[in-house]
Amino acid sequence: MDGRGAEAAPGQTAVAAAEPMKSRFAAELAPEERVTTAFLVKQKEVRQKKSGEPYLSLVLADRSGELDAKMWDNVEAVQDTFERDDFVKVQGTVVLFRERPQLQVHRLRRLEEAEITLADYLPATTENVAEMFAEVRGYAAAVADAPLRALLLAILDDPEIGPRFQRAPAAKTLHHAFFGGLLQHVRSLCRAARMIAPNYPEVNPDLLIAGIVLHDLGKIGELSYVRSFAYTSEGQLLGHMTLALEILHRHLARMPEFPRRLQVVLEHLILSHHGHYEFGSPKLPMFPEALLLHALDDLDSKMQAMAEQYGREQSLPGDWTGMNYSLGRPVLRLDRWLAAPDPVAPWTLTPPGPPEDLAHKAARLQAALREGKK
Repeated sequence: MDGRGAEAAPGQTAVAAAEPMKSRFAAELAPEERVTTAFLVKQKEVRQKKSGEPYLSLVLADRSGELDAKMWDNVEAVQDTFERDDFVKVQGTVVLFRERPQLQVHRLRRLEEAEITLADYLPATTENVAEMFAEVRGYAAAVADAPLRALLLAILDDPEIGPRFQRAPAAKTLHHAFFGGLLQHVRSLCRAARMIAPNYPEVNPDLLIAGIVLHDLGKIGELSYVRSFAYTSEGQLLGHMTLALEILHRHLARMPEFPRRLQVVLEHLILSHHGHYEFGSPKLPMFPEALLLHALDDLDSKMQAMAEQYGREQSLPGDWTGMNYSLGRPVLRLDRWLAAPDPVAPWTLTPPGPPEDLAHKAARLQAALREGKK
């Protein structure tokens, strides 16, 4: 067989061949829906039931998001036929588990890449990448400080950096975790900076734009992003701040006249942008541009995390999303909540009466005390 037929390998449960295009995406699935569709395997664990029998715990994904999945029966027939980053076709039923959708998998088989349309499985920005990059490069080109402008343009135009910067996600899971996510995040910060920096005369807008362009640039080497997103060995060992410093130093080595103190300022912007020691920054922001960079970065990541939560759970009922673990809270679907009719009549406040005279209040208290002595 060439992988397109429905015939199963010995001991494997068969599922009919994949369609050229996916018919259902993770974000569209509703509770109690029976579904046959294909996914990318992002996580795979073989666990044990209380009876000692194995079951599969999976995280399945497509371009719309991720879906928790469990396979309880016939596990031994399929558990060794696929691995993480493989494509699989599944049949199953969607249930709600802890207020989040979960797919109960009944049948499963591995797919060959020729059986799928790759773009259906890789989450990507819906924005025009070339236009976003041109906009970010335009912000760099508008920097008034000549050495700083030259440095930023040299980095963005580096053929080893520019294409990867346009493709990389901004994070593995928390926010902007899709192809082009890093570029979209940086463009969003540049736009916000252009609006908010004039409100703070003490902020140097050139330094703020430089910090925005450089702060997460190490993500292009921290993360691998072929089929799914994972940390590279360099990313695990060094982290994106150190990798961003390496990029900075490599380009500064070609610019011997670059001011040393300006270099230190750029290094601090990179090292302090997480804002807190417990969030991974070895230094706290120590001047206005560094503090504003951290605040904008934190704001943009959290707003995007909320937007992605809405997108993942758009088909689920209710006024509240499930728990967003990066934010540490569920998120209110404000439009639904405000649109619903009030369950009871609106509050009516009874206006208070005139204030009681202090002497009259004292007389009443004395009378009560006398009555108590009788």
